[in-house]
Amino acid sequence: MLTGDMLRRSAERFPNKAAVIWEEQTLTYRELDTLANRMANALIDNGIKKGEKVGIISRNRTEYAIMFFGAARSGAVLVNVSTLYQPDDLTYVLDKADVTTLFYEDSLESKVDAIRGRPSLLKNYVRIGDGGSDPLFYDYLAKHSSDAPSVAIDFDDPFSMTYTGGTTGRPKGVLCSHRNRYITAHTVAMEEALDERDVIGIVTPMFHVAALNIMFQPAVLVGATTTLQSKWSVDGFINMVERTGMTGAFMVPTQTAMVISDPALDIKKLATWRKLSFAGAPMPDWVQKEMMRLLPDVRMTQIYGQSEMGVLTSLRYWHLERKLGSIGRQAYNVDVALVDEQGVPVAPGEVGEVASRGPNVMLEYYNEPEQTRTFWRNGWAVTGDLATMDDEGFITLIDRAKDMIISGGENIYPKEIEDTIYGLEAVAECAVFGIPDDKWGEVPVAYILLHANSTLDESTVEAHCAEKLARFKRPRLIKFVTEFPKTPIGKIQKNLLREPYWKDREKKI
Repeated sequence: MLTGDMLRRSAERFPNKAAVIWEEQTLTYRELDTLANRMANALIDNGIKKGEKVGIISRNRTEYAIMFFGAARSGAVLVNVSTLYQPDDLTYVLDKADVTTLFYEDSLESKVDAIRGRPSLLKNYVRIGDGGSDPLFYDYLAKHSSDAPSVAIDFDDPFSMTYTGGTTGRPKGVLCSHRNRYITAHTVAMEEALDERDVIGIVTPMFHVAALNIMFQPAVLVGATTTLQSKWSVDGFINMVERTGMTGAFMVPTQTAMVISDPALDIKKLATWRKLSFAGAPMPDWVQKEMMRLLPDVRMTQIYGQSEMGVLTSLRYWHLERKLGSIGRQAYNVDVALVDEQGVPVAPGEVGEVASRGPNVMLEYYNEPEQTRTFWRNGWAVTGDLATMDDEGFITLIDRAKDMIISGGENIYPKEIEDTIYGLEAVAECAVFGIPDDKWGEVPVAYILLHANSTLDESTVEAHCAEKLARFKRPRLIKFVTEFPKTPIGKIQKNLLREPYWKDREKKI
C-alpha cells in the first residue's frame, strides 16, 4: 500500500472523524485528505519533480501531517530535519540531502535566516505560521486542485528521509521507500494493537522515525485520531490526555520516568490512558515496575528497532514481568537474527549482532555509499547492537558494539555495569563508557544522575559494584552529573561524554 493510500482509505472509512488534533485545531480525515492533495498538487505545480528532496523543519503541528502525506502523493521525498540543529548542522544536512525547497516553522526563523544562501541547491522557502516575507504554508497550497494527483508512484520509490540521532558522529540520511514504511506501519498496528477507537498521543518529535513512522503513520493506517504535543512537558502531556481522551502513546523512557516521578501527579487525570509503547533507549526496570504499580490499566509494549529498519521486535505486556529486561521476540512480519562478524546467525545463548533483512530495511544512507556498504553483512543489515537470544526467541541487548570496552584483552559490556548501578535506589540514570588507560588500554567510568532529593556518594557506588561485579568491570571513575546530553528521543549521547577523554587518541575497537 502506498503511503498516500493509507490516508485515502481511512478518509473513505471515517470521513468526519478527527484525524489530527493540535492545540485548538482539529482536522477531520476528509479535511486532511483534501489538504494533502492540495499540497501534492502545489508541489507539482511549483516544479518539484518526482524524487526531488523537499525539507521540513518544524515542531509537531497539523501542517506536518499535511506535508507528510502531500509530499508522499506528489512523488517528492520529504526530508525530516531536526529542530535542534544549529546552523552548521542544518547546512550540512540540507546540503547532503540535496534539498531544494524548505518548509520551516516561524519559531525557527533565526536558524533558517542564518543558513540562507549556504546549502547549494536550496532556493525556495515556505513559512509555517505567520508573518515573514516567504510564502505562507496555507497560501502555498490554497489555489491548487484538491483532486488526487496523477503521478505514477511505485511501492519501492523513495518517499521519506529521516536522520539518525547522531550518537556516534555526523547524522546520516536514512532513505526509505513506501514499502519500507508500509511494513513498519503494519508491524506497529498489529504488535501494539492499535485500532480506530484509539486517540494516539504524538509526544516525541515528528522529525524522528519514532513519532512519524512508528506512531503517526500506523495511527492513520487504522483510522485512529492523533493528538500532537509540540513541546514536551509533564503538565502539557497530562492536560492533553485529559482534554483529548488520549488512549495510547509512544514515549521514550525519560518521558515515562518524568510522568511517574512528578510529585503533583494526579492519576485520575490519566483515566483514559490504556496503551504505552516505549523504545529509543533502555527503560530502567524501576520505571517499568513503577508504571505497573501506579497505572496498572496501562498496557506496556516495549518495541525495538532503528530508523534504518523500522520495528524489529516487541515485548507485549503479558510477557513483561516474566521477561523484564528483554526487548521481546521478532515482530510478526520481519526477519531478525543475531549474527557473527561474518554475518552468520549464532546459536541461542551466544552473543551476536542484531540484524534484519527484507522489505522493512531502508534503501540506503543517502549520499553515503561507503556507510551503506558496511551496513550489510552477508545479506543481513546490521544494527550495531550486541545481544543474546534465549530458547524461546526472546532477545536481550548486551550493548552497542561500538560501546564495548576492551580492557586488558577482556570484553566489558557497559550495560552490565549500568544495570548494576541501577540497583541503587537513588540512581535515576547512568552512563558507562570507556576511557584510555596506559596499562589496560581502556577502563570503564560511570556518570550518574540521581533522583530529585536523593543522595549518594562515590564510596557507596564503589562498594555496591565491588559486591556485584568482577574487579576488571568496576568503574575506575565515578562522576555525579545534573544532566546528560541526549538525542531527541532520549538516547544518552555517550560519544559526547567520551570525546574529551579520547581527544588526540584512537579508540582501538
